[in-house]
Amino acid sequence: MRTAALLGVVVSASIAALGVGLYVVLKPYLTPEDFEGTGSGPVTVRIPPGASAGDVGAVLAEAGVVASARSFVNAAEDRAMAGRLRPGHYRLRKGMAAGAALDLLLAPASRMIRRVTVPEGMRASETLVRLAAQSGLALKELQAVDAALVGLPKYAKGLEGFLFPATYEVEPGDKAVDLLSAMVERFGAAAKQVELVKKAPHVHLTPLEAVTVASMVQAEGGRDEDYPKIARVIYNRLKRDMRLQIDSTVLYALGKRTLKVTESDTRVQSPYNTYRHTGLPPGPIANPGEKALIAALHPASGDWRWFVTTDPAHRITKFTDKESEFVRYREELHRNLGTK
Repeated sequence: MRTAALLGVVVSASIAALGVGLYVVLKPYLTPEDFEGTGSGPVTVRIPPGASAGDVGAVLAEAGVVASARSFVNAAEDRAMAGRLRPGHYRLRKGMAAGAALDLLLAPASRMIRRVTVPEGMRASETLVRLAAQSGLALKELQAVDAALVGLPKYAKGLEGFLFPATYEVEPGDKAVDLLSAMVERFGAAAKQVELVKKAPHVHLTPLEAVTVASMVQAEGGRDEDYPKIARVIYNRLKRDMRLQIDSTVLYALGKRTLKVTESDTRVQSPYNTYRHTGLPPGPIANPGEKALIAALHPASGDWRWFVTTDPAHRITKFTDKESEFVRYREELHRNLGTK
Protein backbone atom coordinates (compact mmCIF):
# COMPACT_ATOMS: atom_id res chain seq x y z
CA MET A 1 0.00 0.00 0.00
CA ARG A 2 2.86 2.34 0.83
CA THR A 3 4.36 1.51 -2.58
CA ALA A 4 1.08 2.27 -4.30
CA ALA A 5 0.70 5.52 -2.38
CA LEU A 6 4.24 6.50 -3.26
CA LEU A 7 3.60 5.66 -6.93
CA GLY A 8 0.46 7.78 -6.81
CA VAL A 9 2.42 10.72 -5.46
CA VAL A 10 5.05 10.31 -8.16
CA VAL A 11 2.41 10.11 -10.87
CA SER A 12 0.59 13.15 -9.50
CA ALA A 13 3.83 15.09 -9.34
CA SER A 14 4.67 14.03 -12.87
CA ILE A 15 1.26 15.11 -14.14
CA ALA A 16 1.63 18.43 -12.33
CA ALA A 17 5.09 18.91 -13.78
CA LEU A 18 3.78 18.00 -17.21
CA GLY A 19 0.96 20.49 -16.76
CA VAL A 20 3.38 23.22 -15.75
CA GLY A 21 5.65 22.40 -18.68
CA LEU A 22 2.72 22.35 -21.07
CA TYR A 23 1.52 25.68 -19.74
CA VAL A 24 4.99 27.17 -20.19
CA VAL A 25 5.05 25.93 -23.78
CA LEU A 26 1.53 27.06 -24.62
CA LYS A 27 1.49 30.32 -22.68
CA PRO A 28 3.00 32.38 -25.55
CA TYR A 29 0.17 31.12 -27.75
CA LEU A 30 -2.65 31.31 -25.20
CA THR A 31 -1.70 34.59 -23.53
CA PRO A 32 1.21 36.08 -25.49
CA GLU A 33 3.01 39.15 -24.26
CA ASP A 34 1.40 42.34 -25.44
CA PHE A 35 1.91 46.03 -24.87
CA GLU A 36 -0.89 48.38 -23.92
CA GLY A 37 -1.86 51.58 -25.67
CA THR A 38 -0.82 53.16 -28.93
CA GLY A 39 2.91 53.39 -28.23
CA SER A 40 5.30 56.30 -28.70
CA GLY A 41 8.38 57.11 -30.74
CA PRO A 42 8.23 56.70 -34.52
CA VAL A 43 9.72 53.67 -36.22
CA THR A 44 9.72 52.60 -39.86
CA VAL A 45 9.22 48.95 -40.76
CA ARG A 46 9.28 47.17 -44.09
CA ILE A 47 6.85 44.37 -44.80
CA PRO A 48 8.28 42.21 -47.62
CA PRO A 49 6.11 40.87 -50.43
CA GLY A 50 4.48 37.55 -49.64
CA ALA A 51 4.86 37.93 -45.86
CA SER A 52 2.42 35.94 -43.74
CA ALA A 53 0.86 37.32 -40.55
CA GLY A 54 3.55 35.46 -38.62
CA ASP A 55 6.28 37.03 -40.75
CA VAL A 56 4.79 40.48 -40.21
CA GLY A 57 4.54 39.85 -36.48
CA ALA A 58 8.20 38.85 -36.36
CA VAL A 59 9.21 42.04 -38.19
CA LEU A 60 7.17 44.16 -35.78
CA ALA A 61 8.50 42.39 -32.72
CA GLU A 62 12.10 42.78 -33.86
CA ALA A 63 11.50 46.50 -34.40
CA GLY A 64 10.00 46.85 -30.91
CA VAL A 65 6.58 47.78 -32.25
CA VAL A 66 4.77 44.85 -30.60
CA ALA A 67 5.75 42.79 -27.58
CA SER A 68 5.54 39.47 -29.42
CA ALA A 69 4.88 38.12 -32.88
CA ARG A 70 2.13 35.84 -31.52
CA SER A 71 0.16 38.76 -30.06
CA PHE A 72 0.05 40.32 -33.52
CA VAL A 73 -0.90 37.05 -35.21
CA ASN A 74 -3.72 36.54 -32.71
CA ALA A 75 -5.02 40.07 -33.28
CA ALA A 76 -4.92 39.62 -37.06
CA GLU A 77 -6.63 36.22 -36.94
CA ASP A 78 -9.27 37.30 -34.41
CA ARG A 79 -10.29 40.11 -36.78
CA ALA A 80 -9.87 38.00 -39.95
CA MET A 81 -7.34 40.50 -41.29
CA ALA A 82 -4.36 38.19 -41.81
CA GLY A 83 -4.97 38.13 -45.56
CA ARG A 84 -5.27 41.91 -45.92
CA LEU A 85 -1.73 42.85 -44.94
CA ARG A 86 0.11 44.55 -47.82
CA PRO A 87 3.84 44.79 -48.41
CA GLY A 88 5.55 48.15 -48.18
CA HIS A 89 7.14 50.62 -45.78
CA TYR A 90 5.04 51.75 -42.81
CA ARG A 91 5.42 54.47 -40.21
CA LEU A 92 4.47 52.94 -36.82
CA ARG A 93 5.36 53.51 -33.15
CA LYS A 94 7.29 51.50 -30.60
CA GLY A 95 5.52 49.75 -27.75
CA MET A 96 2.12 49.40 -29.41
CA ALA A 97 -0.65 47.01 -28.47
CA ALA A 98 -0.93 44.40 -31.21
CA GLY A 99 -4.41 45.56 -32.15
CA ALA A 100 -3.24 49.17 -32.44
CA ALA A 101 -0.33 48.11 -34.64
CA LEU A 102 -2.75 46.18 -36.85
CA ASP A 103 -4.94 49.27 -37.17
CA LEU A 104 -2.01 51.35 -38.41
CA LEU A 105 -0.89 48.69 -40.89
CA LEU A 106 -4.39 48.74 -42.37
CA ALA A 107 -4.56 52.55 -42.49
CA PRO A 108 -3.50 53.91 -45.94
CA ALA A 109 -1.97 57.00 -44.32
CA SER A 110 0.59 54.86 -42.49
CA ARG A 111 2.08 53.50 -45.67
CA MET A 112 5.14 55.47 -46.73
CA ILE A 113 4.54 55.84 -50.43
CA ARG A 114 4.37 58.46 -53.13
CA ARG A 115 1.99 58.18 -56.05
CA VAL A 116 3.05 59.49 -59.42
CA THR A 117 0.45 60.12 -62.11
CA VAL A 118 1.57 60.55 -65.70
CA PRO A 119 -1.10 61.69 -68.20
CA GLU A 120 -1.34 60.50 -71.79
CA GLY A 121 0.61 62.35 -74.43
CA MET A 122 3.58 63.57 -72.41
CA ARG A 123 6.98 63.33 -74.05
CA ALA A 124 9.71 61.29 -72.40
CA SER A 125 11.63 64.42 -71.36
CA GLU A 126 8.48 65.93 -69.82
CA THR A 127 7.65 62.65 -68.13
CA LEU A 128 11.03 62.51 -66.39
CA VAL A 129 10.55 66.03 -65.05
CA ARG A 130 7.13 65.10 -63.72
CA LEU A 131 8.45 61.90 -62.15
CA ALA A 132 11.18 63.84 -60.36
CA ALA A 133 8.69 66.38 -59.02
CA GLN A 134 6.25 63.77 -57.70
CA SER A 135 8.45 60.85 -56.69
CA GLY A 136 11.31 62.59 -54.92
CA LEU A 137 13.82 60.92 -57.21
CA ALA A 138 16.49 63.19 -58.66
CA LEU A 139 15.93 64.30 -62.24
CA LYS A 140 19.58 63.63 -63.07
CA GLU A 141 19.20 60.08 -61.77
CA LEU A 142 16.15 59.52 -63.96
CA GLN A 143 17.86 61.01 -67.00
CA ALA A 144 20.93 58.84 -66.43
CA VAL A 145 19.07 55.52 -66.47
CA ASP A 146 20.41 53.24 -69.19
CA ALA A 147 17.47 52.45 -71.48
CA ALA A 148 18.92 48.97 -71.98
CA LEU A 149 18.14 48.15 -68.34
CA VAL A 150 14.41 48.88 -68.23
CA GLY A 151 13.09 45.99 -70.32
CA LEU A 152 12.15 47.82 -73.50
CA PRO A 153 10.61 45.77 -76.34
CA LYS A 154 13.13 44.66 -78.94
CA TYR A 155 11.57 46.96 -81.52
CA ALA A 156 11.88 50.10 -79.36
CA LYS A 157 14.61 52.61 -80.14
CA GLY A 158 14.45 54.40 -76.79
CA LEU A 159 12.15 55.44 -73.97
CA GLU A 160 9.96 57.70 -76.10
CA GLY A 161 6.57 56.09 -76.58
CA PHE A 162 7.12 53.36 -73.98
CA LEU A 163 6.76 55.16 -70.63
CA PHE A 164 3.14 54.20 -70.25
CA PRO A 165 0.84 56.87 -68.81
CA ALA A 166 -0.71 55.67 -65.54
CA THR A 167 -0.41 56.06 -61.77
CA TYR A 168 2.61 54.46 -60.11
CA GLU A 169 3.61 53.88 -56.51
CA VAL A 170 7.11 54.79 -55.35
CA GLU A 171 8.35 53.50 -52.01
CA PRO A 172 11.42 54.47 -49.98
CA GLY A 173 14.45 52.78 -51.48
CA ASP A 174 13.03 52.56 -54.98
CA LYS A 175 15.49 53.68 -57.64
CA ALA A 176 14.99 55.54 -60.89
CA VAL A 177 15.56 52.38 -62.90
CA ASP A 178 12.84 50.62 -60.87
CA LEU A 179 10.27 53.28 -61.69
CA LEU A 180 11.08 53.43 -65.40
CA SER A 181 11.07 49.65 -65.57
CA ALA A 182 7.59 49.62 -64.02
CA MET A 183 6.38 52.07 -66.67
CA VAL A 184 7.84 50.01 -69.52
CA GLU A 185 6.37 46.86 -67.99
CA ARG A 186 2.98 48.58 -67.90
CA PHE A 187 3.37 49.44 -71.57
CA GLY A 188 4.09 45.78 -72.26
CA ALA A 189 0.87 44.79 -70.50
CA ALA A 190 -1.14 47.30 -72.55
CA ALA A 191 0.55 46.20 -75.79
CA LYS A 192 -0.33 42.60 -75.01
CA GLN A 193 -3.90 43.57 -74.18
CA VAL A 194 -4.41 45.32 -77.54
CA GLU A 195 -2.35 42.67 -79.40
CA LEU A 196 0.01 45.30 -80.77
CA VAL A 197 2.55 42.96 -82.36
CA LYS A 198 -0.16 40.79 -83.91
CA LYS A 199 -2.39 43.62 -85.17
CA ALA A 200 0.26 46.06 -86.47
CA PRO A 201 0.72 44.17 -89.78
CA HIS A 202 -3.04 44.43 -90.36
CA VAL A 203 -2.57 48.18 -90.86
CA HIS A 204 0.70 47.61 -92.77
CA LEU A 205 2.91 48.79 -89.93
CA THR A 206 5.69 47.44 -87.76
CA PRO A 207 5.05 47.52 -84.00
CA LEU A 208 7.27 50.60 -83.64
CA GLU A 209 5.41 52.36 -86.45
CA ALA A 210 2.11 51.53 -84.75
CA VAL A 211 3.34 53.13 -81.53
CA THR A 212 4.52 56.12 -83.57
CA VAL A 213 1.07 56.55 -85.12
CA ALA A 214 -0.54 56.14 -81.70
CA SER A 215 1.73 58.86 -80.32
CA MET A 216 0.62 61.29 -83.04
CA VAL A 217 -3.01 60.35 -82.50
CA GLN A 218 -2.56 60.99 -78.79
CA ALA A 219 -0.81 64.31 -79.33
CA GLU A 220 -3.40 65.55 -81.83
CA GLY A 221 -6.63 64.08 -80.52
CA GLY A 222 -9.01 66.07 -78.38
CA ARG A 223 -11.69 63.50 -77.67
CA ASP A 224 -11.49 59.75 -77.43
CA GLU A 225 -13.97 59.28 -80.26
CA ASP A 226 -11.73 61.33 -82.57
CA TYR A 227 -8.72 59.04 -82.18
CA PRO A 228 -9.75 56.40 -84.78
CA LYS A 229 -10.60 59.18 -87.27
CA ILE A 230 -7.19 60.82 -86.84
CA ALA A 231 -5.55 57.45 -87.40
CA ARG A 232 -7.57 57.06 -90.60
CA VAL A 233 -6.44 60.49 -91.85
CA ILE A 234 -2.82 59.45 -91.28
CA TYR A 235 -3.29 56.18 -93.18
CA ASN A 236 -5.16 57.87 -96.02
CA ARG A 237 -2.36 60.38 -96.49
CA LEU A 238 0.33 57.69 -96.29
CA LYS A 239 -1.52 55.66 -98.93
CA ARG A 240 -1.58 58.67 -101.27
CA ASP A 241 2.08 59.48 -100.56
CA MET A 242 1.03 62.83 -99.09
CA ARG A 243 3.06 64.54 -96.41
CA LEU A 244 1.32 64.09 -93.08
CA GLN A 245 1.73 67.74 -92.04
CA ILE A 246 1.05 66.94 -88.38
CA ASP A 247 1.66 70.01 -86.21
CA SER A 248 2.60 67.97 -83.15
CA THR A 249 5.59 66.46 -85.01
CA VAL A 250 6.86 69.98 -85.74
CA LEU A 251 6.46 70.97 -82.12
CA TYR A 252 8.30 67.81 -81.06
CA ALA A 253 11.16 68.72 -83.35
CA LEU A 254 11.22 72.22 -81.87
CA GLY A 255 10.81 71.03 -78.27
CA LYS A 256 7.86 73.39 -77.89
CA ARG A 257 4.29 73.25 -76.62
CA THR A 258 1.88 75.67 -78.28
CA LEU A 259 -1.37 75.76 -80.22
CA LYS A 260 0.03 78.35 -82.62
CA VAL A 261 2.29 76.67 -85.19
CA THR A 262 3.73 79.22 -87.60
CA GLU A 263 4.88 78.79 -91.17
CA SER A 264 8.40 79.39 -89.94
CA ASP A 265 7.97 76.52 -87.47
CA THR A 266 7.04 74.14 -90.28
CA ARG A 267 10.41 74.75 -91.95
CA VAL A 268 12.44 73.33 -89.05
CA GLN A 269 15.15 70.93 -90.20
CA SER A 270 14.30 67.64 -88.51
CA PRO A 271 13.35 64.11 -89.58
CA TYR A 272 10.36 64.55 -87.26
CA ASN A 273 9.02 67.46 -89.32
CA THR A 274 6.23 65.86 -91.34
CA TYR A 275 5.73 69.11 -93.28
CA ARG A 276 9.13 68.58 -94.90
CA HIS A 277 9.37 64.78 -94.99
CA THR A 278 6.99 62.22 -96.45
CA GLY A 279 6.01 59.24 -94.35
CA LEU A 280 6.08 58.62 -90.64
CA PRO A 281 8.60 60.27 -88.33
CA PRO A 282 11.46 57.99 -87.21
CA GLY A 283 9.82 57.20 -83.89
CA PRO A 284 7.14 58.13 -81.37
CA ILE A 285 6.70 61.79 -80.41
CA ALA A 286 4.96 61.13 -77.08
CA ASN A 287 3.79 58.36 -74.80
CA PRO A 288 0.36 57.16 -75.94
CA GLY A 289 -2.29 55.58 -73.77
CA GLU A 290 -4.27 52.44 -74.49
CA LYS A 291 -7.09 54.20 -76.38
CA ALA A 292 -4.62 55.78 -78.79
CA LEU A 293 -2.93 52.42 -79.33
CA ILE A 294 -6.29 50.84 -80.10
CA ALA A 295 -7.12 53.66 -82.53
CA ALA A 296 -3.83 53.14 -84.39
CA LEU A 297 -4.64 49.45 -84.77
CA HIS A 298 -8.35 49.93 -85.50
CA PRO A 299 -8.79 53.14 -87.51
CA ALA A 300 -12.22 54.40 -88.43
CA SER A 301 -13.58 54.03 -91.95
CA GLY A 302 -13.62 57.20 -94.01
CA ASP A 303 -12.04 59.17 -96.85
CA TRP A 304 -10.81 62.08 -94.71
CA ARG A 305 -7.42 63.50 -95.60
CA TRP A 306 -7.43 66.50 -93.29
CA PHE A 307 -8.47 67.29 -89.76
CA VAL A 308 -8.31 70.47 -87.71
CA THR A 309 -9.01 70.96 -84.04
CA THR A 310 -10.99 74.11 -84.69
CA ASP A 311 -11.87 74.80 -81.06
CA PRO A 312 -9.08 73.58 -78.74
CA ALA A 313 -10.83 74.94 -75.66
CA HIS A 314 -13.78 72.61 -76.25
CA ARG A 315 -11.74 69.89 -77.98
CA ILE A 316 -13.74 70.08 -81.20
CA THR A 317 -12.03 68.47 -84.19
CA LYS A 318 -13.43 68.51 -87.72
CA PHE A 319 -12.57 66.11 -90.54
CA THR A 320 -12.82 66.49 -94.30
CA ASP A 321 -11.76 65.04 -97.64
CA LYS A 322 -11.92 68.45 -99.33
CA GLU A 323 -8.99 70.84 -99.22
CA SER A 324 -11.32 73.85 -99.46
CA GLU A 325 -13.07 72.77 -96.25
CA PHE A 326 -9.70 72.20 -94.62
CA VAL A 327 -8.76 75.80 -95.41
CA ARG A 328 -11.98 77.04 -93.82
CA TYR A 329 -11.35 74.90 -90.74
CA ARG A 330 -7.86 76.37 -90.40
CA GLU A 331 -9.32 79.86 -90.60
CA GLU A 332 -11.80 78.93 -87.90
CA LEU A 333 -8.96 77.71 -85.70
CA HIS A 334 -7.01 80.95 -86.20
CA ARG A 335 -10.09 82.99 -85.29
CA ASN A 336 -10.54 80.99 -82.10
CA LEU A 337 -6.87 81.41 -81.25
CA GLY A 338 -6.89 85.09 -82.18
CA THR A 339 -4.03 84.66 -84.61
CA LYS A 340 -5.92 86.05 -87.57
